[in-house]
Amino acid sequence: MELTTKAYKQTAKKAIADPILQSALAGLQSRLGPATASLYENLPEGPDLRAKAHAYRRKAVDNLDIMLVTLAGKIRENGGEVHFAATAKDAVDICLDIAEKNNVKHVVKGKSMVTEEIGLNRALMDKGIEVNETDLGEYIIQLAGEKPSHIVAPAVHKTRKEVGELFTEKLGTPYTDDPPTLTRDARQALRKKFMAADMGISGCNLACAETGHITTVSNEGNIRMATTLPRVHVAFMGMERIAANLEEHQAILRLMSMGAAAQQIGGYVSYIGGPAAVDHADGPQAFHLVIVDNGRSRILADEEFREMLCCIRCGACLNVCPVYGKIGGHSYGSAYTGPVGAVVTPLLGGINEASHLCQGESLCGACRVACPLNLNLPRMLLALRAKLSEGDPRWNVKPKSRPEKMLFQVWSRINQNRKVYDILLKLGRLIQKIMPSSNHMIRRLPWPFSGWTQSRDMKPLAGKTFMELWKEHQGGRS
Repeated sequence: MELTTKAYKQTAKKAIADPILQSALAGLQSRLGPATASLYENLPEGPDLRAKAHAYRRKAVDNLDIMLVTLAGKIRENGGEVHFAATAKDAVDICLDIAEKNNVKHVVKGKSMVTEEIGLNRALMDKGIEVNETDLGEYIIQLAGEKPSHIVAPAVHKTRKEVGELFTEKLGTPYTDDPPTLTRDARQALRKKFMAADMGISGCNLACAETGHITTVSNEGNIRMATTLPRVHVAFMGMERIAANLEEHQAILRLMSMGAAAQQIGGYVSYIGGPAAVDHADGPQAFHLVIVDNGRSRILADEEFREMLCCIRCGACLNVCPVYGKIGGHSYGSAYTGPVGAVVTPLLGGINEASHLCQGESLCGACRVACPLNLNLPRMLLALRAKLSEGDPRWNVKPKSRPEKMLFQVWSRINQNRKVYDILLKLGRLIQKIMPSSNHMIRRLPWPFSGWTQSRDMKPLAGKTFMELWKEHQGGRS
């Protein structure tokens, strides 16, 4: 997985200072967050559906071996081919091999986070194969040479003026910032790519073991065209994206649509289980499903993080997260952004390498409330922080900061001794009197606490603690 998480702080500062991005993120969260919550409140089945869906996903994850074998068997019965890829390189090599055997020169893609994770586009282009993203948001950022900034709204950071200028430069269309006209321009450009494509590549929102099909969801119809017009269709799925049967599949798919775009169900839902039959009017001649592990088996083997494999990548947590709402998606430096990215990226790409992500989240719990499956992301964020503090040879984690750990150990000891705590509190009240302050706020703290006041003031210690006030209120009675 390509990571640029080392630049988390610098990219976040830049994002916070960008008024256009701040406006776009505020607009996104004000629309989708409340709308999704309203749908949850009005579920015909009641709130129990979310708990049931969580149980469905957990059952699938706990029985992945059986489910995947069942899925693969049914797809092969229908004439499709199934490939299991242990690593990102294996997955890419499988696709390159399919492309070479079928003399593929032009590829159209539907939005797929797994292919972003494994770096498929670059590998195809390095082989001289033209790749065109067909989701409108993905198409815009591909033209701009950028990365997605949101799981389901990859170009949310772009204004329509910027898109208009981009289309004029890259497509040669007359400048406009009118969204319907821009959409028409993109459609006309992409239609030629669809007709010329030899291979269509898609992701998989959710597979069904019982029926042996994968499901893709979109609101533009682009994935349906990418999977039916080219003569070869290659679908990529993370190995955990599966449900046992249609009843469980449809419940999860509905909740996914609510979490992703505040819809009862996505505009285009396609069920694909193999190549076109001889009596079908359209569809590919060959269908390949690439089931990608790339670190997921390691997560599966760790009970502390296994719940993360239940995630359906709807992006609902991004739409309520106060951190994502300020720093945007590019700060996360990986294909997965927001709270879900802060957990899954370290697990897939390295906990030390992506340490900023779990440490940057607020632990407010909004992500858990917004998640259609109530996944406990805050618990897993804390578990990652614990590994960074203590180290963990199973995950090849080295303690990040021994001085910080020692500091917190000292703080813990102080909190366990009331007399010492009170003495230090009184000392702090004295010291704060000589610190720069204004309007009853401390403007600057000394090192090593100076980071707290680099961009904000700090409220001084109160003259009396709650316990002291309580004793006074009770007239000295404890």
